[in-house]
Amino acid sequence: MTNIGEINFDKVVLDCKNPVTLSDFYAKLLGWHKGYETYDFIIIGSEKCNINIGFQRNEMYVAPVWPEEVNKQQQMLHLDFSMEKAKLQEWINYALELGARKADMQYGDWAVMLDPEGHPFCFDVM
Repeated sequence: MTNIGEINFDKVVLDCKNPVTLSDFYAKLLGWHKGYETYDFIIIGSEKCNINIGFQRNEMYVAPVWPEEVNKQQQMLHLDFSMEKAKLQEWINYALELGARKADMQYGDWAVMLDPEGHPFCFDVM
């Protein structure tokens, strides 16, 4: 620790063209609620965990290509969610109903998904 004091992790922020649409998707998927909300920035969170996700309007946002390709927009990060293996297909189906897409390229025992604005996220089994 430095002598400047403590620092806390606050949230992950995803750039997107439409914070309302994307925050609605993740709030429904995770069963979280919206907190702070303006035209350009929305935060969702849960009382169950100390993690928040922010959604920031960026008119120049370009969805990443998955899997990565040379000279194409790369992902900066992806979100991982875990569930029981027996429930994986139900979660995939629910995400699809909410507007996600299953990525064409899949790896291992988890599911690579793309949210409504093209951010990759994974359903991993516990």
